[in-house]
Amino acid sequence: MMDGDSASGKPTPSETAINHEEREKWGFSASDVVYHFGTSGISVAAATGVTHPLDVLKVRLQMQLIGQRGPLTGMGRLFVQLVKSEGPRSLYLGLTPAFMRSVLYGGLRLGLYEPSKYVCKMAFESSNVLVKIASGAFSGAIATALTNPAEVLKVRLQMNPNLRRGAIGELRRIASEEGITALWKGVGPAMTRAAALTASQLATYDESKRILMRLTLLEEGFYLHLISSTIAGTMSTLVTAPMDLIKTRLMLQRESKTVGTYKNGFHCAYQVMRTEGPRGLYKGGFAIFARLSPQTMITLILYEKLRQLAGLKAV
Repeated sequence: MMDGDSASGKPTPSETAINHEEREKWGFSASDVVYHFGTSGISVAAATGVTHPLDVLKVRLQMQLIGQRGPLTGMGRLFVQLVKSEGPRSLYLGLTPAFMRSVLYGGLRLGLYEPSKYVCKMAFESSNVLVKIASGAFSGAIATALTNPAEVLKVRLQMNPNLRRGAIGELRRIASEEGITALWKGVGPAMTRAAALTASQLATYDESKRILMRLTLLEEGFYLHLISSTIAGTMSTLVTAPMDLIKTRLMLQRESKTVGTYKNGFHCAYQVMRTEGPRGLYKGGFAIFARLSPQTMITLILYEKLRQLAGLKAV
């Protein structure tokens, strides 16, 4: 005997839930894929546009006193020096490859997190924090491996204010003079950093949201996203600052004549600690925090909003 809803042809609540679950599990369209990766890329690109000057300062700070110990120029003083000697436009050096990288890298890094988490959940029948960390590490590493040339190009332009050939010209020069493989300089530390960044950033954000919703009155919305993204930005800065410095040094080896060639990321870390001290690994650390924390906040808040507008569920 059928109840009223079934007799009238309307699905019961339980049937609706099953259909929704099946659709979420199996059903996706081309537009879903576009929305999924598009919202990721747009979010990261917007955050990059706002925080790019801090990225330029970070790279300059990381390249101070290579192979030497000594007092470092602070971020505020470096900012004044940079604007005075190179002009305000110097704060936007490398912006074109930064945007190109943010759309591709950001779209993949955030976009692959949800599918990776889903696959891990299916494989291990769990969605605990370790699954989230593994999902973030995988998506970050893959995204960086594919987009490393844009990062190399970006940091090269950021260290060369007098470069007149532009992004395409510099790309051709690197390929012709140093070889195509030069575009993947520092890819190992870059992948390690991206894996650690995405794992610490998205897993922390994901878990922070879950805990805050359980222990407080906060619900899905701006304030929950703001607090969770602030926590995530702080955590990811602490975890990734040394990896960021190693990645920058490797990518800029040709630009630095004061130290011998680093063989790999471990050798670079050893050399920095031996010649510059343990604190050398955190050169530009405050600039990294000043950039990464607001970038994380802008990215994740905008990402959640765009997902909502696109009809996708919250992270």
